[in-house]
Formats: sequence, C-alpha cells, structure tokens
Amino acid sequence: MKRVLITGAAGAIGKVLRAAYGGKYRLRLSDIAPLGEAAPGEELMTADVADLAACERLMQGVDCVVHLGAVPVEDAWEKILPANIAGCYNVFEAARRAGVKRVIFASSNHAVGFHRRERFIDNTVQPRPDTRYGVSKVFGEALGRLYADKYGLSVACLRIGTFRNPDRPDNARQLLTWISHRDMVQLVERCIHHPDYHFVVVYGVSNNLRSRWDNTNVKFLGYRPQDDSEIYAAEILAQGKVENEISAQFHGGFFTPMEFSGDTGKID
Repeated sequence: MKRVLITGAAGAIGKVLRAAYGGKYRLRLSDIAPLGEAAPGEELMTADVADLAACERLMQGVDCVVHLGAVPVEDAWEKILPANIAGCYNVFEAARRAGVKRVIFASSNHAVGFHRRERFIDNTVQPRPDTRYGVSKVFGEALGRLYADKYGLSVACLRIGTFRNPDRPDNARQLLTWISHRDMVQLVERCIHHPDYHFVVVYGVSNNLRSRWDNTNVKFLGYRPQDDSEIYAAEILAQGKVENEISAQFHGGFFTPMEFSGDTGKID
C-alpha cells in the first residue's frame, strides 16, 4: 500500500478523499484545522504548509503527496502569499528533499479564468488568472513544471472546477464546471496510480454536457468521469437567475468581476 500524504485534509475535498481512500492507502493527513480521531491506517499531523520544517516532517516515508492545503478562494494578498505561494513552494521543496516521487497539486480553473467562455480550452492554453487566488495557482503549476523538469518529480496539476457540498451544482455556470465527489475521487486516484507521467495538467470536471474544458490530451491517465450536471439543468435554469454581465463572458465566472475596473472589450 502506498503512503499518501493529503495536505488540507480537513477541507471539503480532503474530507471526501479521506473517506474514499481509507483502506486503499496508508494515509497521512495534515491540516492546521482539527482532523478528528484517526481511523485505522491513518496518521494525523498538525502542520502549517507555510513552515518549511513542518513540511519536511510531513514528507518522511511518503510515496505521493496530494497538496490541497491553501486559501481556497480569493482573499487579500497577505493571506494568499504565505499559504498559497510560500506554502506551495515548501511542499514541493520538502517533497524533493525527502525523495517523494509524485506530487498532485490542486490547481484551479481560475488559473485560466480570463479566457473567454465561448472558446473551448484545453491544457495548452496560456495562463490567464482572474484573481490573486488564480495567480497563486499559476505559480503552483509553474513550480510543478520546474520540479518535474529540474528535479525529476512526477507532477499532476488539477485545474479543479466546482466541487460542492452538497454534491450537486446550484447555478447555471456550475452546469459547465461541476465535478462530482466520485469523479474527484477517481481523478485523484488515477493520478496517484498511473505508472509513468512527467508533468500533466488536467481539468477537474465531470462529464458535463455543457463543459467548455477539453481533457483530450490527458486521456492516457484513464480518467473517465461518470457524472453529468445536465440532470440538474432544468431545475437550475427554471430559477431564472441571470449571471453577472462580466462573469458570463469568461471561464472564471463570478471571480472575474471582483475588483474589476478594466475594459472587457480589450480582453481578447
């Protein structure tokens, strides 16, 4: 059994992965938030990813890291910097020092949020972050590429769409971006188990009829999402909610109008 470290294990995605992977892996679970009681096969460690020495302790004896620990939404730079920038560096560097073979990084669709929504995009598009949070995910993807190319780590970056609890979309944009719990579990598991990849970027999205994200280039991972948001479409669209004029133009949705003072006409 592989020893898998999950940072940010007390968060929404971390809790779902923890429940799904019990018995499949030897889990080392870490967060600054309470993690409850350890189940059989689990090891709990309180650690702040902003602390490099703490990250080094987390990595001992680990085969694969699933790095979820971060500020999960847009916030002030003073909060993004230590958690999402320094913390991400600490995780990759500590993994390298400890000889960890693989890091799975929770990126976000907000790394490419200012691409126009009428376009289908794949994993080759240029970064186009929509927030400081999105910038931190671009940084993490670039850092992952560096650690793959320079140090030989196997790295997967997951541009996660909309992960919800309860497990369903609740507005029109999420009909495009939703990823179900079981599809998230499958995606991360494919990235843990695939025998040989150097560096990959994959969209964390279910098999949604309305999706605008193309995972064709990473079919080799074997990720085959099972769920489709379309079963909720009639109910959601009947609510008649109109999306913000700016947010409706871009993949990043409601993150794009935050603090916006630019000219959408100049965003190609």
